[in-house]
Amino acid sequence: MYIKFKNKTIYNSLTFSRISYSKTTFILLLFVVCSLKINAQNSEVTLPKESVFQDPVTKYWINTYGNIRISKKLFWVAQTHFRFQEDESTPFVGQIAQVYNRHALGYIYTKKINFALGGVLRLNFDTKDQSKTKTTIPEYRIWHQYQFAMPVGIAISYHRFRIEHRWSKSFKENSEYIFRNRWRYMFRLKIPVNKPKIQSGAFYVAPEAELILQSGKKVIDSPLEDLRLHTSFGYIFSPKLTVAAGIMYNQGQELNNGGLWKQGWTFRTHLYFSPDFRNTKNKLPEVHFRD
Repeated sequence: MYIKFKNKTIYNSLTFSRISYSKTTFILLLFVVCSLKINAQNSEVTLPKESVFQDPVTKYWINTYGNIRISKKLFWVAQTHFRFQEDESTPFVGQIAQVYNRHALGYIYTKKINFALGGVLRLNFDTKDQSKTKTTIPEYRIWHQYQFAMPVGIAISYHRFRIEHRWSKSFKENSEYIFRNRWRYMFRLKIPVNKPKIQSGAFYVAPEAELILQSGKKVIDSPLEDLRLHTSFGYIFSPKLTVAAGIMYNQGQELNNGGLWKQGWTFRTHLYFSPDFRNTKNKLPEVHFRD
């Protein structure tokens, strides 16, 4: 949609607002990076002379994302993820690795901006046989995120800022929970293939990149937890149902030794559902948010 402005001042103010938005995004990213505290402490771990990249690990994730409308401004986030990992004999799906339950209360500020606050219960399974007594350990998180959407030609771009406060521990005997903060930024494009815009009946391609940083007392030389590069191909049945599948490559530093870099290839399948039990006149906005 094109809007003609009779007053050039209004146009200039909108242009200034876009520039201010870009500057705000850049400043926020800069603040997140600068806020990471890498403590120079003595450690028993010896850093290698050069970065060491471990062999890639193959995984398979089944992800469900639910945005359940409660009212005009509120919605419930209900996400469940089943994550599998290779074992010695079977790639991708050899063993269960994690089960996610992520929930939150979301607020729709506008059809292009929303926020959410909630909690996560993640079950971690011992995939390396580090303990003979514990095979499953719960992990707890509090998370909040801020999402922005912006049309770019026929495509839609998404910016997601997510902050997580995380309590986790290893499978080693007598290990204790440690606290870390995670600072996540994801950029995503959703590009229609067979339609002039993102709408029902459209196939789409969605390339995305996510940077995950971490901070905390136990984070000494490993602030880069993960860098994820993911592209998926999906189909929109309706504003309430979408399916997609894709491939992701990731790499990041090991927590206990920043000189060791883990990496992996993950096949991901996604189901997005957005039930809305209100009156049909109060349907979902045309630009809505996907995770």
